[in-house]
Amino acid sequence: MTLLYKISGAGVGKCTLTLDPVIRGPEAVSVQGPRCQVTALGPTALTCMVFCEHLLLCDCNDFTKTYYRTKYGIENFTSIPCKAPSPPKIERKFPPYTGFGSEEDSLHSCIGLMPIPHQRNFKKFIEFDSYGNISSTLRFFAKLITHKCADVERMFVISYFLSDDTISVFEPIERNSGYTGGMFLKRVRVKKPGQEVFKSEFAEYIKAEELYVGAKVNVNGYLFFLVNADEYTLNYMERNSDKFPLSNIELVIQKLKEEECKSRELKQVFTAADCMHTKMVDFNTFREIMMNLTVGKLTDQEVITTARRYRVPEDPCPHRNVLVAQAHEQLKKNAFENFERLIAMCVYKDQEKKKVLPSKDIKRLCKSSRLPLNEDLLGSLLSGFEDSEKQINYESFFCALNWRVNPVPELEVASYIKERCEDEWLGMPSPIPVKYIYYSNLLKDVFGVDE
Repeated sequence: MTLLYKISGAGVGKCTLTLDPVIRGPEAVSVQGPRCQVTALGPTALTCMVFCEHLLLCDCNDFTKTYYRTKYGIENFTSIPCKAPSPPKIERKFPPYTGFGSEEDSLHSCIGLMPIPHQRNFKKFIEFDSYGNISSTLRFFAKLITHKCADVERMFVISYFLSDDTISVFEPIERNSGYTGGMFLKRVRVKKPGQEVFKSEFAEYIKAEELYVGAKVNVNGYLFFLVNADEYTLNYMERNSDKFPLSNIELVIQKLKEEECKSRELKQVFTAADCMHTKMVDFNTFREIMMNLTVGKLTDQEVITTARRYRVPEDPCPHRNVLVAQAHEQLKKNAFENFERLIAMCVYKDQEKKKVLPSKDIKRLCKSSRLPLNEDLLGSLLSGFEDSEKQINYESFFCALNWRVNPVPELEVASYIKERCEDEWLGMPSPIPVKYIYYSNLLKDVFGVDE
């Protein structure tokens, strides 16, 4: 607050201060009695004591300037900036976490008398909400690191939900294993180990960037080793390589270029492993060679990233003989043999006697006759037998499906390549990232070595 005073008195050494009624208005109150001691002439250097407080006169009105100019010959009336100092910022300190509920709930009980629930990040929830085939969930296959022999072979699926940074742990149910399986840890945010529990600051939680194949994760005192990830997780990490540097193929190749001295040795090892000279090796062989020659400089995640970059593309459409064999199995189980009737119905519809019908007509005929084949298999079979004009020779089609007249060898169980670190994933064959890798393309891009 700024007080405007009027100085009155005959002497310079002593003066009387009264509130100026011209500036403050007629309701201003006069202050009689206090005296001020003039330490120097001029309003810029005039200090006085009022009620035991030192006052510095920073400016004056025109009458005062005229008075000092005529009385004492003072010409310097430069005003002094009198900006009030900003009040000190008081740091608000909160009491430590009580241990009841979440840390956010405990903090809101200290902010107001009526605590309100913690509002989660709604924008992030909408951005990473699951819809369609996009799950927005990172799933890793993990092993339990323990000294107990009975727990060494236990497998777990760790799911990280991007919408709210929560983690759940599930143990696949395996019969006669001695463990019930099921939910191991319900969906909750997991704190990093080694933090003080009862403190005023928020605790640090496990983030998605800390999860990758080959990492060790401490989940509430249980140490897990991540041995694999599903296809969505690997694709997500490669699309967001700025957050997941181990999935950045450029950084991995740059790290491999530092091992240029081993380029000749790497070529010889790959050539020795490729006995058939196909310029490709399976994933397990590729992983073993890369790990041994880089001497632990590459992580499992980086090896998988490299393998996925130089993998051999798989044929998305199975061979026609495989489809026919699958159809024979389903037809045998349902004892379906009415193929002569199907051919007769096609002959009746073939008025031009061309022995071909549109694919859609044969599909409609199969459905009306309740052919015991599922939708996907029937569609694949029709696509395999149709020509460029989407016409199908119905005699050859149904003769191929006649399992009694034209039997085909039974399907052999596919020999899946299994990783040495795991056996099963939810009861299914081991999901290795890729089957085969073109090692010649890798050597050419990294070292410039052409096979």
